[in-house]
Amino acid sequence: MLTGVHRGRVGAHGAAPIRILLVDDHVLLREGVRAVVSTQDDMEIVGEAGGGAEAIREYARLQPDLVLMDLQMAEMSGLDAITAIRAASPDARIIVLTTYAGDGRALKALRAGAMGYLLKASLRNQLLEAIRSVHHGGKHLDASVATAIALHVLDEDLTAREASVLTLAALGNSNKQIAARLDLSEETVKGHMKAVFAKLGARDRTHAVTIAAKRGLIEL
Repeated sequence: MLTGVHRGRVGAHGAAPIRILLVDDHVLLREGVRAVVSTQDDMEIVGEAGGGAEAIREYARLQPDLVLMDLQMAEMSGLDAITAIRAASPDARIIVLTTYAGDGRALKALRAGAMGYLLKASLRNQLLEAIRSVHHGGKHLDASVATAIALHVLDEDLTAREASVLTLAALGNSNKQIAARLDLSEETVKGHMKAVFAKLGARDRTHAVTIAAKRGLIEL
């Protein structure tokens, strides 16, 4: 969904403005970001998308200087869109806009190629600085997210299997049911759960699910 491309516009210092693609499935959020950006001479929203697949198409068509990308979208996640865009355009500069402060989601986004990670609650204070920083090759992390990453930097990551086991446990499945779903023995499932407890410092299943969900290590 294109809002308009204005290639002839020139910023206050004679340079072309930073051309931004805005991706979020909430219209009000896009309107708010557009309103903030519209006050700046050195940047402009040249296109919008309401989902990950549309973002990939719009990026290929518009070749913007920078993408503002939501993570949680129904059709296709922002993480998958970031991965696809960076695979086709390794130099793409992407800033995540999200409500999730957990280090797990942030690390996944950064590893996929995002250069910035902002919480939507902080957009008014940090958005413009982040856009300029990332456009010039820097990185920008919300302070609370950076702190969360630092707190867990030495922690051992959950394996994909451990995350799958914990996700199924979070959905109310017993060890026997998890074993059947994943084609494992109950003893193997118990072993995975024990490893999860140790890695997360959890007392029990409920505690482990709470920690993992807060940190963004599992998707519920």
